[in-house]
Amino acid sequence: MLSSTRILLIIGGGIAAYKSLDLIRRLRERGATMRVIMTEAAQAFVTPLAAGTLAGGRVFTDLFDQAEEFDVGHIRLARECDCVVVAPATADLMAKAAHGLANDLASAVLLATDKPVLMAPAMNPRMWQHAATRRNLATLKADGAAVIGPNDGEMAEGGERGTGRMAEPLEIVAGIESLLGRGTEKPLRGRRVLVTSGPTHEPIDPVRYVANRSSGKQGHAIAAAAAAAGAEVILVRGPVALPDPHGVTTVKVETARDMLAAVEQALPADAAVFAAAVADWRVDRPGGGKIKKDGGKPPVLSLVENPDILATIARRKAKRPELVVGFAAETDRVLDNARAKLAKKGCDWIVANDVSVGSGVMGGDLNSVHLITREGVESWPTQSKAEVARNLVGRIAAVLGAKR
Repeated sequence: MLSSTRILLIIGGGIAAYKSLDLIRRLRERGATMRVIMTEAAQAFVTPLAAGTLAGGRVFTDLFDQAEEFDVGHIRLARECDCVVVAPATADLMAKAAHGLANDLASAVLLATDKPVLMAPAMNPRMWQHAATRRNLATLKADGAAVIGPNDGEMAEGGERGTGRMAEPLEIVAGIESLLGRGTEKPLRGRRVLVTSGPTHEPIDPVRYVANRSSGKQGHAIAAAAAAAGAEVILVRGPVALPDPHGVTTVKVETARDMLAAVEQALPADAAVFAAAVADWRVDRPGGGKIKKDGGKPPVLSLVENPDILATIARRKAKRPELVVGFAAETDRVLDNARAKLAKKGCDWIVANDVSVGSGVMGGDLNSVHLITREGVESWPTQSKAEVARNLVGRIAAVLGAKR
């Protein structure tokens, strides 16, 4: 819980500012004491009256307001808190903080604080991917700021989709608890969890590759949920357009062989969850240069089987995790195929789902899974991938707790 925790919330100027009102409510429910700063742009989206009413005190808006400086002052705002949360953290606010600018109250407080800072970015996907924002993000992280999100989804403007949505209020609450070590339950504290996520890319030549449609959303959600449960998490991820989860050590790989090497390097682990959709085959001899069309027959690609990462780890005698969980993405006979995979691979559990055309699972935000163990099958209702992750991590924690 966050009882008696003093949180300074900086609300930046973006449409996601409306979520900050719910964030204030969630934090107050958990016993936090709130002070709120709003930028001038933020006031175009939500009013200081609304934020102040929810926070239980007046909102601070101006750097050179004589009454505010006499009563509190920006230095006291920066110091009289347990952490500073910036939500939404706009591209402008992140740029100011990264470069040490202090020309308004929010940026002055960020420059003056010596407390932990958690930023929840929110902006247009192209702004998030811009080289300047990436540089600023790297600078902020190097300076010690924690970052949560942004998430993937529909944008407010014109139905555009991409990465740029502010993390949900409860995700930010969990991030604050993790930052301050104040989480209500940490059932995986002291445990090490390995997760794989995303696709692998197997080169055909320097510009082409064999891959699949995995977005990495489910694997990333599992890594984030395990970290929130107190685990030390190593995420081995293929090429995805997702931000690294907060509080997770991320290893980026391209091919199946790279992923296997990174997984073996990450051992030992108490639990391993293999959510990555690894390419089953690779081209035997990738072209050293781009393969050209010559007007004749298309080139013949000789395929060889990739290493089976799940089976390799599940059948290890040394450093085998206590719990090995695989995923089965199927388009037909989902349960039959998943049961066969459980027996063939030697893992402890299989999480199976239907990824056929029309299911919306590949790249989507919802999932409908079956948990297959040697004891039987549990069919879970359709829910968000974050909820699937939390439920799966809860089951993992229960098993590891019993073994402990």
